[in-house]
Amino acid sequence: MAHVHDHNHPHDHKHGHDAGHVPGDSHADPHGHGIWTRDHVFLGQGHASAEARARLATILTAVFMVVEIASGIAYGSMALLADGVHMATHVGALGLAAGAYWLARRHAANTRFTFGSGKFGDLAAFTSAIVLGLTALAVAAESVQRLITPGEVRYGDALLIAVIGLAVNLVTAVILKDSHHGHSHGSHDHAHGHDNNMRAAYMHVLADAVTSVLAIVALAAGYYFGLGILDPISGLVGAAVIGVWSYGLIRDSAMVLLDAEADPDEAAEIRKTLEGELGARVADLHLWRLGPGHHGLIVSLISPGATNAEDIKTVLRRRHPDLSHVTVEVAVCADCT
Repeated sequence: MAHVHDHNHPHDHKHGHDAGHVPGDSHADPHGHGIWTRDHVFLGQGHASAEARARLATILTAVFMVVEIASGIAYGSMALLADGVHMATHVGALGLAAGAYWLARRHAANTRFTFGSGKFGDLAAFTSAIVLGLTALAVAAESVQRLITPGEVRYGDALLIAVIGLAVNLVTAVILKDSHHGHSHGSHDHAHGHDNNMRAAYMHVLADAVTSVLAIVALAAGYYFGLGILDPISGLVGAAVIGVWSYGLIRDSAMVLLDAEADPDEAAEIRKTLEGELGARVADLHLWRLGPGHHGLIVSLISPGATNAEDIKTVLRRRHPDLSHVTVEVAVCADCT
């Protein structure tokens, strides 16, 4: 049985990195392995830009968070206070996102991380999603309390702050948008190209925008038509929307952290590529996500004839450019079917 192990060069796949050195380059090691030693830098494209954007969004959100919470308390608006408290969680989430980018970059070359530091972002996204879900529950509980025991609301003043809050949300969304949608990795981009860390930050901002819009509608209805009941109802609607988003993010980031199969469709295509072009039978195949835009592959093949590493790598690189770490095991068996 022949064993073939290869680390594909990231620059073959047009992925950008910001770790301070050229990923995939050979370097010496204390055991004298020389050119056989490869690094494991699996950071997403535009990592440094995403980190800077997350940091800027954190500062901007934190400044207005203080204004909105203080105004909600002063003017007695549940919708405005809920939006401000919710924004406080976003400050933490955005700070967590920026911190995850920094940690991933700082530990990109740390050999203690077997498959690189690309999952720091997914860990931050998972944590953020849980905070988002807990916040939705808290807002829902407080809104129900306000339905039971209505309080006095200074609608005009609260409405002004809510409009300013929405403007801040939109500016922050623009700051994060390019990093969230900034690159593509072919036909499977929708399935595995997303940066869950930036997705979590972007989702927090969108959730803020939703609660801001609901607060504006509720406060305007209360100010012009005396429909004060819409204030706590808007809190319940916002909590429901945020809860749904939170669940989706928890599910997706947890699957990455648990090394679930990254993309069943791509796994099927890889199997088809190997069996169709090489005539080999795939005995075992594992495809998982290493970081944004990077997949790892371990595959065991039964081949009817002699083959080599370059044949397999050439086929995989041509068809599946997102494969950044490939391990292949080949058993030659002329009589096997």
